[in-house]
Amino acid sequence: MDGLTEKGRLRLEWAAANMPVLKAIRERFEREKPFKGLRVGMALHTEAKTGILALTIAAGGAHVRLASCNPLSTDDSVAQALRDVHGMEVYAKKGESQEVYYRNLNSVLDMKPDFVIDDGADLIAMLHTSRKEILPGIKGANEETTTGVVRLRSMAAAGLLEFPVMAVNDAQMKFLFDNRYGTGQSTFDGWMNATNLMVSGKSVVVAGYGWCGKGVAMRAAGLGANVTVTEVDPIRAIEARMDGFSVARMADAVRTADAVITVTGCKGIIGHRELENMKDGCILSNAGHFDNEIDKEALEAMSQRVEKVRDFVDRYTLGDGRRIHLIADGRLVNLAAGQGHPAEIMDMSFSVQALALEHMVKNHGKMEKGVHTVPHFIDENIARTKLASMGIEIDALTDDQRKYIEGWEEGT
Repeated sequence: MDGLTEKGRLRLEWAAANMPVLKAIRERFEREKPFKGLRVGMALHTEAKTGILALTIAAGGAHVRLASCNPLSTDDSVAQALRDVHGMEVYAKKGESQEVYYRNLNSVLDMKPDFVIDDGADLIAMLHTSRKEILPGIKGANEETTTGVVRLRSMAAAGLLEFPVMAVNDAQMKFLFDNRYGTGQSTFDGWMNATNLMVSGKSVVVAGYGWCGKGVAMRAAGLGANVTVTEVDPIRAIEARMDGFSVARMADAVRTADAVITVTGCKGIIGHRELENMKDGCILSNAGHFDNEIDKEALEAMSQRVEKVRDFVDRYTLGDGRRIHLIADGRLVNLAAGQGHPAEIMDMSFSVQALALEHMVKNHGKMEKGVHTVPHFIDENIARTKLASMGIEIDALTDDQRKYIEGWEEGT
């Protein structure tokens, strides 16, 4: 076993040891084989926790193919260990060109999967455009992230989505923990790994105050930063203010920002106007799914010189001499420059994936085309298993209490 494979094997082993809920699911899948004879195509960030999910689904009897959902998010050691140690078909490499990225996604679809597990909805979009010939054989899919669910709801509203999709992102055991605590921690893991700089004392602007933005802002404040939130949603803007953060327009906030982190799921958050106002030395990074939140074309057009000053940091010197730093080419900072969410977080998210796939395998014939909510019993099952793994016991309602809260006649 070569060094890269051994490194990946150990990373998989470490992740598995810290994912007790998924371990319990895998043990049941090994006995029951709910996916026997099925082909499952996956496009997820190809790193250790994803590897454990893929192995869990394979343990359930499925033939699995895996590609990355982002050109910079693959851990090459894990990809190689999945191939060499576990015999899995993996099409992923860190630093893929766009051509290679889509070639790898096509390799997953070449297996003619029965079910798809997607992150960002690129696989699902391809099934409805360039790979329509295999669309009739797709029974259903899961979607992991906010960006993908938004895309799929748009497709469904236009009557274009041709099979049922489980919105895994919208499950409580996913977004309440993965989006908030996972993104909050892993964003700064990647940021600090890339820069080797302090967060404490810096003025940090967080673009977007959805669940991911809440987590990033919370962690920035916890690390000692002075945090400003930018938003387009007035309700979320008030929420950010009530949570103790400053709120401003991006064009104004960047004037004093030491760092800006975009996490909106929308394009063009940092454009020409914002770059014109930006403080010298500002560090830009993105924690949203796609690399279009920061307008790199505008940044390049305004620059006289671009230098790679650290492994994950490019310095753009603008025409007026100001220097703007961009981490990881504007791609997901937590995966491109870090190792992604903690294993304990992905234990819950990927347990949702595994059980949602099992639910769809059992029920897809009764599910209409469109985006479906993960059933609450799956969330509750995962939560109870997670609590047990943490050695935590909680109370239960008595029959009298349950009758009281379900009734309406008595108010005392």
